[in-house]
Amino acid sequence: MLNIKIVTWSLAIWTTFTFVFCVVYGLLTPASMHMVAFLEQVLPGFEWLSWRGFFAGLIQSFLYGAYAGLVYVPIYNFLHRRWGKQ
Repeated sequence: MLNIKIVTWSLAIWTTFTFVFCVVYGLLTPASMHMVAFLEQVLPGFEWLSWRGFFAGLIQSFLYGAYAGLVYVPIYNFLHRRWGKQ
């Protein structure tokens, strides 16, 4: 059985770290290798190279990860109870 609190926080921190990594990667590489278009599509309010856009993306990334944990763990635990003890 998975602990919902641990998995939710882990995924939220991981998606936040991944967002920061993508932004730093975009700052260090040529424009042709950026993830800007993708980030702007999946994170409403994200604007490249603005503080407002960065924090909007940071918060949304955290919330996407938390959402994934909150949805995944109950499904996993349900299936584990149903089929895992055979």
